[in-house]
Amino acid sequence: MTSPVQEPSSSREFVKQSSLYQEFLAEREEILKHKWLESERLGYDIGFERALLDWIRKHREGWRAARRQQAPAPGSATPFATATEKKPN
Repeated sequence: MTSPVQEPSSSREFVKQSSLYQEFLAEREEILKHKWLESERLGYDIGFERALLDWIRKHREGWRAARRQQAPAPGSATPFATATEKKPN
């Protein structure tokens, strides 16, 4: 019996922090929300594959466009307040 090859924890952490993986997780969350809403509307569990295909067909393009508009431009300032910026009272 052979044991599976273990990736170094630094590799796993790198993947978890990557923007591609973060986009995958955000998209997956939207698909799961869509699955829940559609299942509730129809009165039965539609399953992940049906929800995935339906979400891609109806919502993916708009969701991605909205995400692109929200994302800061590469090289721009971070979205976090700096010490020199005024904080609202």
